[in-house]
Amino acid sequence: AADIISTVEFNHTGELLATGDKGGRVVIFQREPESKNEPYNQGEYNVYSTFQSHEPEFDYLKSLEIEEKINKIKWLPQQNAAHSLLSTNDKTIKLWKITERDKRPEGYNLKDEEGKLKDLSTVTSLQVPVLKPMDLMVEVTPRRIFANGHTYHVNSISVNSDCETYMSADDLRINLWHLAITDRSFNIVDIKPANMEDLTEVITASEFHPHHCNLFVYSSSKGSLRLCDMRASALCDKHSKLYEEPEDPSNRSFFSEIISSVSDVKFSHSGRYMLTRDYLTVKVWDLNMETKPVETYQVHDYLRSKLCSLYENDCIFDKFECAWNGSDSVIMTGAYNNFFRMFDRNTKRDVTLEASRESSKPRAILKPRRVCVGGKRRKDDISVDSLDFTKKILHTAWHPTENIIAIAATNNLYIFQDKVNSEMH
Repeated sequence: AADIISTVEFNHTGELLATGDKGGRVVIFQREPESKNEPYNQGEYNVYSTFQSHEPEFDYLKSLEIEEKINKIKWLPQQNAAHSLLSTNDKTIKLWKITERDKRPEGYNLKDEEGKLKDLSTVTSLQVPVLKPMDLMVEVTPRRIFANGHTYHVNSISVNSDCETYMSADDLRINLWHLAITDRSFNIVDIKPANMEDLTEVITASEFHPHHCNLFVYSSSKGSLRLCDMRASALCDKHSKLYEEPEDPSNRSFFSEIISSVSDVKFSHSGRYMLTRDYLTVKVWDLNMETKPVETYQVHDYLRSKLCSLYENDCIFDKFECAWNGSDSVIMTGAYNNFFRMFDRNTKRDVTLEASRESSKPRAILKPRRVCVGGKRRKDDISVDSLDFTKKILHTAWHPTENIIAIAATNNLYIFQDKVNSEMH
């Protein structure tokens, strides 16, 4: 269980890919540079560094175990040769610095080779220390620990475009942190009612706008999105815009509220649109239009008749993520049976693909999959009754500029690449 991947994130160039797992580990993969002999070989991601980010803790005051599971990873824009990322479990956010060392100093005057101080009476001459090449070492060091900011479980972190601040959200509150200050944060959203019995919704995800450092959005378990402007007031309890789709009364059922809960929200790279995922659909919202989404795509509509059994086995509470491609023209999200779905916003075509060991030999081309509901079945179709609900793709990531995607399928990470770009798929 410790190996189950719980988050996947490319850095801003796409050269590095980080995954976090239930055991509190972070694994960073680095993309291999293109070799002259094999120009098509670029795209292989190999393990660059592995480190333990979080350990299990125990809150003695509340008699509460705090899992080490990594909920989210966010890369910081690169300022120098080092890379930095934020990782969080349910309570504590950590800032990690990743550096490379391929040289070591030798020939100290006052220290021997092991670093111990020499007897000064034996030092009779001075020498200039020199840097000698050594095997590449990747060092990961914790730079900051942002603790005690949350009473409830942290579900998302987002780095601001000002590169100085970031926010973290739990079920009822959103906090704004400065990357250099660990002992205090500013509470910018608080939806906790005076009496917890009056609680009707919780915060499910939040994200900063990619270009405007004053704007952020957060989604709720009631299916609504609230866009907030930090210029309006210090506490953004009054949103600037509320995005909500009126419910169709003919579709109303016992499960309506559960399946309308938004599990993920992502701004497009352009900043014009927002992508949200609920249990059955992905929706694209225009920032200028609050009344309804501009596009709605059915992810697995064939599960509507299965909601009762999905409720009983708790699958209905699964939190699927969604992702944009680099040009905001295609969106991706996961489903069950190790399937993931892609929707082309221009052609309105969609495809279901499978991430499995059988279909994922290097350079193999993925075949589209189809799920059929009763009636006639084509040769490769899979029946809705034979779907495996224990195999679910909750976490996906898209390379910021190229058609490379990372898919977390339980404890396996799959990386697929577009055939147009290279021979690897």
